[in-house]
Amino acid sequence: MSDTARHEHQGHASTGTYLAVAAVLTIITLVEVGVFYVPAFQPVLVPILLVLSAAKFALVVMFYMHLKFDHRLFTLIFSLPLLLALGVAIALLFLFGAFVLG
Repeated sequence: MSDTARHEHQGHASTGTYLAVAAVLTIITLVEVGVFYVPAFQPVLVPILLVLSAAKFALVVMFYMHLKFDHRLFTLIFSLPLLLALGVAIALLFLFGAFVLG
């Protein structure tokens, strides 16, 4: 098998993979809805929802945007500005007093 044929074969996930990812996304969404309605989770609601939504974001980006199967440079081009924006958002939250230290 040539390198081109091997790359083309590894370039996309199978239909079963997409269906499995869709099932996992559905389960995570159901957990998010369930967590919202359980009163015991109210003190940690926001961190739980942020973690679950970040997991969903990562799955969508990796599989449906094909970053998992593309060249690593594309992942880097996508990830670095995302991390920069996240850092700026967190810095602004600290700057405007959303988090009180000490």
